[in-house]
Amino acid sequence: MARKVGIYTRISRDDEGDALGVARQQQDCERLADLRSWQAVKTYEDNDVSAFKRNVVRDEFELMLKDLSAGLIDGIVAYDLDRLARQPRDLERLIEIFDERPKLEFATVTNDVNLGTPDGRTMARIMVAFANKSSHDASRRIKRKHLELAQQGKDSGGPAPYGWRKDDRTKVDPEGARAIREAQQEILAGVRIGTIRARWWEQGLGNPRAGTKRMAHHHVEHILTNPRLVGYRTYRGEILTGDDGEPIKGEWEPINTVAEWEAVCAAIAERKQQQRPGKLLARKYLLSGIARCGLCKAKIRGQVNQRWKPGSKAARYTYQCSVVNGGCGKVGRVGEPVDRLIAELVLEEQREKAAARGVPVEQQWPREAELESVMADIGQLLEAEKAKQITVSTLLQLLPTKERERDELKLERARFSKQQKQAEAQKAAADLSLSEFLDLPIERQQEVVLHSLSAVMIYPAGRGARKFDPRLIEPVWR
Repeated sequence: MARKVGIYTRISRDDEGDALGVARQQQDCERLADLRSWQAVKTYEDNDVSAFKRNVVRDEFELMLKDLSAGLIDGIVAYDLDRLARQPRDLERLIEIFDERPKLEFATVTNDVNLGTPDGRTMARIMVAFANKSSHDASRRIKRKHLELAQQGKDSGGPAPYGWRKDDRTKVDPEGARAIREAQQEILAGVRIGTIRARWWEQGLGNPRAGTKRMAHHHVEHILTNPRLVGYRTYRGEILTGDDGEPIKGEWEPINTVAEWEAVCAAIAERKQQQRPGKLLARKYLLSGIARCGLCKAKIRGQVNQRWKPGSKAARYTYQCSVVNGGCGKVGRVGEPVDRLIAELVLEEQREKAAARGVPVEQQWPREAELESVMADIGQLLEAEKAKQITVSTLLQLLPTKERERDELKLERARFSKQQKQAEAQKAAADLSLSEFLDLPIERQQEVVLHSLSAVMIYPAGRGARKFDPRLIEPVWR
């Protein structure tokens, strides 16, 4: 009976995402298996995955080790030993399995190493050690090259970040830029990143390299707060500054103004500070936590009506005073008509306020000249030290105070921009129709409601009452 072997293929980078490199490896490995009269039963493919980076988990490599240890396959065929391991610890894990199962098969296309013998293992360890050193040397050279490019404001290549064109990463992609700006406006209006993430997944937006995997929460956050959006050049996550203390600008088109970007960053940072420990649950109903029982004044939350089914006449959800949450349990109301009533009242109230205010005038941050003066002072200090007019010791005595002043002013400017953008988002709510309001994410709806109301009191309808009575719903205006 032919021995059952697994084929392992891997390539570190696949910028195009077409998997042609691993496909070529698989063909060569299958040909070698045929020559050895082995039966290739499974291919373990880690495409676009590094074997050198310590924080990278190779899912297919881990699965292959499990299958090998469990006896599901009788050996491995790889294109080269460095496709399997570039870290000695990975090789040692593989050798331990061959120790436990001495009859396992092993072969590579490019060389003849037998992990089943002491000489073969020694040779494998030497080869992986050299491959590891080669990766270290390459990594060091690449980091130095990327730092030099970053200091010059040049792009370092690779796949285009979301918001820029794939064929020219210096040019803005209109569709991606529009999606980013819309998401940023939603953040300023109170929408959760998780809601934006779910919508982007449904629409196929956000990450051209994600494939079938949904983007993580922090990936969406990075897209919306990336310094690249305003043209700032970064290196290893830090914004680079030039000799004058100003951020280095990259050679690409920006998507945001500095004020817009700072406002979004400030909104996300403040939201993180306000979050309680543990995972926050998203609200599903407009008045959850806003509605209160008219009898006991306890908060009322929405809940699914267990009798509701698609197409049935039963209500989808209700607002119910719950004994479990400290309420009296005597007040409940069908949810949809209550939400529609409150939405109509709030939108009407905000239209009246908008008409009374007139056209809003955009304000400028009053301390912009002060920030520019501090930045100029920092630049002069750096230039003076460079020209040997002051010593490094003097520079380090004077610079920290100016830098703290600069950072405090920048933070104040970010807060000002955030508040202004949020006010603009609230004013825009006055132009919404009822259907447009109900199509907004639930967090955005709640922000609009809470801008006008502090609570909604729901009173009991009495026994036998089936017709909705708006008089039993009392909005508490701010």
